[in-house]
Amino acid sequence: MNAAWYRGPIAIGGFVLLALILLFSSVKIVPETKQAVILWLNAPRATINAYQRKEQFGRTGAGVVLVVPFFDKVVWVDKRVLDIDLPNQPVLSTDQLRLEVDAYARFRITDPLKMVISAGSEAQVTTKLQPLFSSALRNELGKRDFAALLSPERGQVMDNIQANLQKFANQYGVEIVDVRIKHADLPTGSPLDSAYERMKTARLQEAATIRAQGLKEAQIIRATAQAQAAQIYAEAFNKDAQFYDFYRAMQSYRNTFLSTATDKGNTSIILSPQNSYLRQFVGQR
Repeated sequence: MNAAWYRGPIAIGGFVLLALILLFSSVKIVPETKQAVILWLNAPRATINAYQRKEQFGRTGAGVVLVVPFFDKVVWVDKRVLDIDLPNQPVLSTDQLRLEVDAYARFRITDPLKMVISAGSEAQVTTKLQPLFSSALRNELGKRDFAALLSPERGQVMDNIQANLQKFANQYGVEIVDVRIKHADLPTGSPLDSAYERMKTARLQEAATIRAQGLKEAQIIRATAQAQAAQIYAEAFNKDAQFYDFYRAMQSYRNTFLSTATDKGNTSIILSPQNSYLRQFVGQR
């Protein structure tokens, strides 16, 4: 009777079901978008489809992999770019402005084995990186004034934050792909108004400094040009004193008798023919 029980349909069905369970538990399919870390009794045994730079889809380690049921544990790690959001981070700038900053970072897990050992899962990686990201953001923005976030210097600020965050991310097998600030706003109300006034005063002082520097340079250029002109006139006088005297007299006549200035008025000038001022008209020397 016992032998018949082993040969019965129920027993055969049970064995088939158990075999199918073992088969499906032994076969895992690793997609292109995932990395797999296989743990043998919680000890790392293998890494499947790990990220590689410049890899091509269809030529990676994705596909079917065999594991030992009940002994092997598969930890799935995303191969794509992931995000960390930092909403409403309070930051104090160097010009004593309290800013509310929204930022985000994009990262990729490039060493899944290190990530599993140090963090355990993707969610834990995000949880651990978020305060580090916040610290790097505050440290960098705390070295800048508010105007730096509105200028081309903003790009350098982002690069510095990314580099600082990458130093901490290395321990989790993570590569920081990008860091961006969505917006940095001043609190509404009197702090915002006072900040605008300080910025306006600073820009007016900067404009006054630039204007004074420009006037100084203009005076230097004008004085240099006048000195050069005087030198040229002196050289011309030494070459031909009579012509120079005639030229200067003609300039004086033009300014005196032919001037079209609106403020000249109707002034009359009466001179005798023997006046030395008119010597060029009478040919006298």
